[in-house]
Amino acid sequence: MKLLIPLFCALGLIFQTSAQEQKAPSPILFIYDASGSMWGQLDGKTKKEIASEVLATAVNNLPDNQNIGLMAYGHRKKGDCSDIEFLVDLKNASKSQITNAVSGMNALGKTPLARSAAVAINSLKNSNTKATIILITDGIESCDGDICDVVSKAKTEGIDFKLHIVGFGLKESETEQLRCATDAGGGTYYDASNASGLSEGLTEATSQTIDDPKGNFSIFATKNGEPVDAWVKIVKAGTNKEVDGTRTYRDTGWVYLPPGKYKMIVNPLENTKIKGTTINIESIKDKIGHKTVSFDGGKINLLTLNNNEGWDATSKVKTQDGEVVGGSRTYGRTQTIEVNPGTYDIEVMGLRMKGLETKYTIEDVIVEAGKTIEVSHNFKTGIAMIGVKSGETLVDAVVSIKEKISGKNVAGSRTYTSNSSNPREFILNPGIYEVKVSAVKKEYAGKKETFTIEVKQGETATKIIHF
Repeated sequence: MKLLIPLFCALGLIFQTSAQEQKAPSPILFIYDASGSMWGQLDGKTKKEIASEVLATAVNNLPDNQNIGLMAYGHRKKGDCSDIEFLVDLKNASKSQITNAVSGMNALGKTPLARSAAVAINSLKNSNTKATIILITDGIESCDGDICDVVSKAKTEGIDFKLHIVGFGLKESETEQLRCATDAGGGTYYDASNASGLSEGLTEATSQTIDDPKGNFSIFATKNGEPVDAWVKIVKAGTNKEVDGTRTYRDTGWVYLPPGKYKMIVNPLENTKIKGTTINIESIKDKIGHKTVSFDGGKINLLTLNNNEGWDATSKVKTQDGEVVGGSRTYGRTQTIEVNPGTYDIEVMGLRMKGLETKYTIEDVIVEAGKTIEVSHNFKTGIAMIGVKSGETLVDAVVSIKEKISGKNVAGSRTYTSNSSNPREFILNPGIYEVKVSAVKKEYAGKKETFTIEVKQGETATKIIHF
């Protein structure tokens, strides 16, 4: 038995090591732009300095067991489209080796995007390794290559990789080929115009790796028919638990959602006049889902009724998170409220009526871009007329009304001594009420009476108290 114990320990160590190796993420390979244009300046710093600092931060935030490789182009010779070099092997786990190599790099040459991608992808093919490739570039192809074509052909060969590209300081018109390449490579094109944008792009790119489940739900955001850069957060329906998220970058964003119902929160990252929106979505097993979110307005035609007739009410249109984004007073007529597309709850409160059902929430109203939805609510009331007399003399008294079952105070007033207020009219939801009447004037001091009254929809119940 003593001989078996060391054997079991050794086997346990082997199994533990094997499990740790299985948990280690697939490597990330950075392709770094060291072309001459990186000496250009943004916000008082060269793009080379900014990229070096931001890449160092992104690398240092990676897990300790993350293997990281580094390639660069244009760092040794001017005008040489073959100036591409593997600086750090994919088996490297040292973060400092990456950051030191980048900080000490010169920026001299051209921008051979297609050739660099081909070198990186071929290295994965030869080593039978799957990896996430992240290309950082401040320029477009300058060596007559087509990176989209290179990536597309590699995918048809079954090479397992995901390609993200971070375009640093590029114009929108210069990104077509890069977006095509990331679409083909199962990744995302991130547009960065400054240090903050570069940091955001690298942070997301390093978190969306080849190990992640493939997206099964896509999101595209627009305003007036044009793509909008937006941040998307997905939470499980009925909870605040975040399931996944993405950024659209004026393109299609992807998330992975297990089958179920979710709440999709979309906030634009440009044009601050556009408000965010929340939409209910459902992911169906073995189906690819999609939602185009248009920030063009949709309209709600809201009508409030009481006993089937127009009735004055106030309204609040709320997002699924409770934010009030619109509202109106109806005055018993149809009121039009314009909001962003999304799913809303509309809270309406009937005016001049009392009871337990004077407020109602119309839930899950779906508003679509460019469309109008008709929404209404019909309140129910009856009338209680409460008067106080002494003989033929009208008596001023305080009237207090409680809903009998709940004991909740719902209404109160005074009758005074005018025919216009005595008996006093109370518009109440149908139900049984407990009414307390107390005289005000000294000559009727101590005079009070309590009784119950039933109010029915559309009917008037009158009670005159005699002191």
